[in-house]
Amino acid sequence: MTDDCLKTTPLHALHKELGGKMVPFAGYDMPVQYPMGIMAEHLHTREKAGLFDVSHMGQATLKPKGAGDAAQALEKLTPGALESLKPGAMRYTMLLNERGGILDDFMVTRPIDDDKALYLVVNAGCKEQDFAHIAASLADEADLYVHEDRVLLALQGPKAASVLETVIPNIGTLGFMQARWLDHDGETLIISRAGYTGEDGFEISLPVSIADAFARRLLDHEDVAMIGLGARDSLRLEAGLCLYGHDISVETTPVEAGLRFAIPKSRRARADFPGAKTIMAQLSDGPDRVRVGFRPVDRTIAREGTKITTSDGEKVIGHVTSGGFAPSVGGPVGMGYSDPAFAEPGTAIGLLVRGKVRPARITTMPFVPHNYVRKSPTKTG
Repeated sequence: MTDDCLKTTPLHALHKELGGKMVPFAGYDMPVQYPMGIMAEHLHTREKAGLFDVSHMGQATLKPKGAGDAAQALEKLTPGALESLKPGAMRYTMLLNERGGILDDFMVTRPIDDDKALYLVVNAGCKEQDFAHIAASLADEADLYVHEDRVLLALQGPKAASVLETVIPNIGTLGFMQARWLDHDGETLIISRAGYTGEDGFEISLPVSIADAFARRLLDHEDVAMIGLGARDSLRLEAGLCLYGHDISVETTPVEAGLRFAIPKSRRARADFPGAKTIMAQLSDGPDRVRVGFRPVDRTIAREGTKITTSDGEKVIGHVTSGGFAPSVGGPVGMGYSDPAFAEPGTAIGLLVRGKVRPARITTMPFVPHNYVRKSPTKTG
């Protein structure tokens, strides 16, 4: 894809001003790093607060037709329990095909001011297909409104709450996986306590008209640095979080991917979601492969596509989907899919790198502890 074909986010000029190294990603010209460098950006986020532009992701609101409920309609396409969402609550779920394959994973939030609607945030590389699929599949029950005029920022790290409170007072009372719709400078902000780094943090949806000024105000704080896609990837890998198109895809099911938590008991009992036959059989009998984490014994980095073998290298038992150096761990880590017989933590495995079998061991994920603030909010609106 040529640079002329790439889309840009509304903060593109800011990235260039800050010295961002721009690369193609999901059809956009995006910053992979800034002058600080990927490792320093990663560690800064773990220690203080990193600001990410994730405006390339898709934002939309699903509203029911008539007196219905958008959640009831959307449950036909996902295995999540969405009808039970309270106003201001959010949930992770997936769009599935009829074979149980994952079309995309995304976040769903119940708006505070409309308890029959849903606010959706989907992955950048899938958003056109996702929105077309949702709109066409639910055409008789709901209308989908795509928000092309909004920016999405992620402020992540242990200092995120104290920083954001200098702009939005009392936002620290918001609980994990909760959201607020609030007024700021005469515009509506949607702020959720969530993110994809394993750290405490917030995602902030706001109109394009105030996005540059809002981002600069956060960056004026001494604890905040702009962070690129490189560190975003290493942060989510350390946190053991899947990247769509790599660790999960239409070729994987939620059970294989270790995402059983996203299929609650109520949906298992009904078994009325796409791919239910395949998924229920896997829940009962176990899948033929499972997502695992591993750590090489030496400094070997096993990239995506690397074959996972038995420790003696005699048999291929899986493949790597994500791998790289983990700055907070101080060494390489990775995840991939393995024969379940070799998935127990501590199991010795091999990694076929450049024609040689390198020693590694299966380990639990995440590779670093999650630092989410799980307290209940004192106020949700």
